[in-house]
This record gives sequence, C-alpha cells and structure tokens, in this order.
Amino acid sequence: MLAAGMLAYPVVTAAAVAQYSTGATGYVLVAAFSVCYILAGVGVARRAWLPFWVLVGIMTVLFLVSLPYAHENAFFLCAVVVSMAVPYLKRWSAPVVAACVLAALVVPMLWWDSGPGWIQAVMIVFTVLTVYAFSEIANANRALVEARAEVARLASEAERMRIARDLHDLLGHSLTAITVKSNLARRLSSGAALDEITEVEQLSRQALADVRAAVDGYREVTLAGELARGRELLRAAGVAADLPTALDLVDAAHQELLGWVVREGLTNVVRHARATRCTVTLGAAAVEVRDDGVGGPATWGSGLAGLRERVAVAGGRVEAGPLSPRGWRLRVSFEGTA
Repeated sequence: MLAAGMLAYPVVTAAAVAQYSTGATGYVLVAAFSVCYILAGVGVARRAWLPFWVLVGIMTVLFLVSLPYAHENAFFLCAVVVSMAVPYLKRWSAPVVAACVLAALVVPMLWWDSGPGWIQAVMIVFTVLTVYAFSEIANANRALVEARAEVARLASEAERMRIARDLHDLLGHSLTAITVKSNLARRLSSGAALDEITEVEQLSRQALADVRAAVDGYREVTLAGELARGRELLRAAGVAADLPTALDLVDAAHQELLGWVVREGLTNVVRHARATRCTVTLGAAAVEVRDDGVGGPATWGSGLAGLRERVAVAGGRVEAGPLSPRGWRLRVSFEGTA
C-alpha cells in the first residue's frame, strides 16, 4: 500500500507540468519516472540489487531533467528517489537527505526567483521517515519469521536426537539381551525346542539390526541441523555468526554432504581459528565457510583430508586456504557450480 501510495507524487508533479510548461515532454518524463519506480520496486522484491540501483540512477536523472518543466514540484520526484534509496545507504542516508532538503529550499529561489520550497522539503523528510519506519518494521518481521523457523528446526533436531537416544538406550539394549540369551538357550536346547529358539535368535538379531538402522537414520547429518547446531556452537564460543536460514535454493541431493562440510568447517573455526566472526554462504550445490581468525593450514588439522576424500567420492571439489589480511576460507562445490 505504501509503495502504491508513492505514485501520488508523480501525479502531483504531472499537474505542475501543466502549470509551468507546454507540450508533452514533461508528461513523458514523469511517465518514464513512474515506470522506473515500479520496476525498481520489483527489483527490491526480487533482491535484484544491480537493476535496482541502475533504475534509481535513471530516476535521479529524470528528476533533474524534469526540473524546468515542473519547477519546485519536481522535488516530489526527489522525495520518491531518496525514500527508495535511504534504507540501503546506511551511513550516507543523513547527508543525502540533508542535501536534498537543502536543494528543495534553495533551488527554487536561485533558479526561478521564487520562495523556498518548504512544502517539498517537508515532504522529503516526512516520506523518508515513513519509508524508513516501514522498512524497519518489515526487517523486524522478517527476523521474527527467521527466528521462529530456527526454533522449529532446533526443536525438530532435538526431537530426532531424543528418539534416537531412546531407541538405542531402551529397545536396543533389550534386544541385545534377548539375542544373547537366545544364543545361550540355543546351545542348551535340543530337538524341536532348538529349532524354535534358533528362530527366536534370528528374529531378535534382525530386530536389533532394524533398530540400529533406524537410529542411524535419525542421527544422519542434515544441513539444517548442522546450521542450527553451528549457530549455537559459535554463540557459545563468542564468535559472531552470519549463517543462512533459508535452504530452499540448495539441491536436496547435496544437502547431507554440505551438512558435513558445515560441521567440519564450524568445528574447526571454534577449535583452532581464534576468530571473532564466521560467515557461511550457500549455493545450489556449494557451501563456503569464512572466518577472520589466524588462518593457516595448521588450523584445520587432519579433518580437511578426510573431508577432501568424502567430497571427491561425490564428484565435488574442495578449496581451502588463508585469506588476506587474515582469516580462512573453505569452499566445497560440485560440477556446474561456480
């Protein structure tokens, strides 16, 4: 709703074109500005930042070119441009807003010998604050959704481990005892009883094998589980964690192996790197672990060799080495990935 409401500013500018100029040029500029604004909004929604900034640049040019046609009211277009850019400018936000407000006040006096553009200046400030507030609310909601998803993953992993532990500790031990006693009873039996107790022993052995297979399945490495555990591991070690929460783009065929990579990488960051920050980046069939620690091959011990063998069997490639000026990078990728 807020994004659609911003289109009211080009409408106000178009109304001023009729007041200060003749011909269709001013209207074409405002129409082109509106189209670029809509496309820039699509770019933000798709996280296509390069097209977004290109469109913001085009909108800035269109605003400047429209000044002779709409005079001080062209600064309504400036309000749109600044409000779109400010949430992503960070430390440059305040200087940019201040410069635009100053221009809205001074340019009308110097160029058209009219009074300061107080209304336009106020609208720039008001629009920027409104958009910034909505942006912060959206970011907070997004962080809340990600936190809830993380809690759900942690709960799921904890439940899987509990079930595996119970199966192993309770049913596994009981079946082992039955198997041992059946074996003893078979040695002491004869005749028809021997056949029956032999069958009982075979059934208990098969049941024990099935339980062990089930436990192994519950304890399998998953990428989501390793990221969740890794986040807690890094937090406990005092390392700032920049770990992804969305796994949709990762190919399901590679998730287990990438989980092993994350486990090995994060474990070694905590044990050896003496880092203050660790970042994990995911691709469709690739994962990269970076830290800002001491670096150097010695920090990885023998675990990297085993990881290389595991990845090589799966047809992947391991890249590992120090970063400049400090830190370490571990990247695993498969055929067809950069």
